[in-house]
Amino acid sequence: MPAHAPDSVHHPCFARFYARASTAAETRAGIGALREELLLGVSGRVIEIGAGNGLNFAHYPRAVSEVVAVEPESTLRRLAASAALRAEVPVDLVPGVAEALPLKSEAFDAAVASLVLCTVRNLPRALSELHRVLRPGAELRFLEHGLAPGPGMASVQRALDRTVWPRLFGGCHTARDPLAAIEAAGFRITAHRSFRLPERGPSLPTSYCVIGTARRRD
Repeated sequence: MPAHAPDSVHHPCFARFYARASTAAETRAGIGALREELLLGVSGRVIEIGAGNGLNFAHYPRAVSEVVAVEPESTLRRLAASAALRAEVPVDLVPGVAEALPLKSEAFDAAVASLVLCTVRNLPRALSELHRVLRPGAELRFLEHGLAPGPGMASVQRALDRTVWPRLFGGCHTARDPLAAIEAAGFRITAHRSFRLPERGPSLPTSYCVIGTARRRD
C-alpha cells in the first residue's frame, strides 16, 4: 500500500519552507500586488487549484459567491484552512489533485491557477480538468513562472528540471510554457503580461513570469 493516497501530495519540509518564503514575498517581492491584479474583477463561483497556504483568499472581491480551493499537500492545506476563516468570501477547502478534480463538470464561473502549474504532475491533464469544470466561456486567471525567452537560461532550466530542482522544491519545474499549455488545453488567451521577478539583479530559473486571463472555448 502506498504511504500516501494518489490524490495527495506529501512535501512537509518544502511546505514549511514555502509557507515562510511566500508570506515574506507578499510585500518584499510584490507578490501581494500581483495577487490583487490577478483577481481584480473576478466574480461568481470560483475554483482555485493549488491553493497553497491560502494567500490568495484575502484578495478575492466580494462579488465572488464561493471559492472552492483544492490543495493536495496536508501541511499547506491546514494553513489554508486558517486563511479561509479570515477571508471576506466563503472558501470551501478540499483535498485533491488538479489532475482529478472531485467536482462536477461546468460548475464554475472562473478558475484561478496561481504559481501552481509548475508543480502539477501532469500539466495537460490538470488544464483539461479545469476546462471540464468551467462553464463555456468562463475565465481562467493565471499567474505563473515558466520557460525563459533566451536559449541560455532555458537550457539551464531544462537541466535543472531533469535533475535536482523538482526534488528540492516540491515538484516544481522551471521550463514549462504555461501560455502554450493553456492554449493547447482548449482555452483562448485574452490578455497577458510577461515580466521578470525580481525586476532587478541577476535572473533566477524562476524569474520569467506571466500573468493573464484566458477563456474556455465552447
